[in-house]
Amino acid sequence: SPDYKWVDQGKVLQTYPGKTNWNAIDPNVAIEKKTGAPWLIYGSFWHGIQLVKLQKDGFRLANPDDSLTEHTVASRKDFADNSTTAGGNAIEAPFIFNKGKYYYLFVSFDYCCKGPKSNYKIAVGRSKSITGPYVDKNGVKMSMGGGSILREGNGKEFYGVGHSAAYTFDNTDYLVYHGYSVVQNAASKLVIEKLNWDSDGWPVIGDRVTPALQP
Repeated sequence: SPDYKWVDQGKVLQTYPGKTNWNAIDPNVAIEKKTGAPWLIYGSFWHGIQLVKLQKDGFRLANPDDSLTEHTVASRKDFADNSTTAGGNAIEAPFIFNKGKYYYLFVSFDYCCKGPKSNYKIAVGRSKSITGPYVDKNGVKMSMGGGSILREGNGKEFYGVGHSAAYTFDNTDYLVYHGYSVVQNAASKLVIEKLNWDSDGWPVIGDRVTPALQP
């Protein structure tokens, strides 16, 4: 539309050093199927991925105190020890996708942005409730370190892959992410693949949509 424009609605939330042990980055909005309520999922490292409810218009938190309250739905391990070390909990880029009776939570494990040393990978869990708990194929809660690996680098095409989104176009599901190309000197490249589903309702990588990379 020629009338389309972005409008700055102001700050939704922020995190505070010394008060909140997670990062206000990588936000995505997911809509609860039954109620139509918007939820904001975001965060990385330390205490991991956070999920908070938004007001109906999506501009503000439903509960302003949620910006200071922990709502961890995914982490690399059980953080009952209140660790402040980021390296042991390398998780970011959450995305919630509704398919059938489940909400699927896609996250990225480990590190991007390190060239050939990038070991980024995409993991997934699911829940019948948008608030979780999200569990992996082995039944391990993602808040306790669970997460089934869906896509990772193999050292031949990509060093690492991550920061994914899942979406449906014309009744076909797709996974969109970026990968660090082996043949193009670790350049970050857009990758789109069809997303299929196995008999147990878990996502499976399908055919590539974007072309194969050439040197």
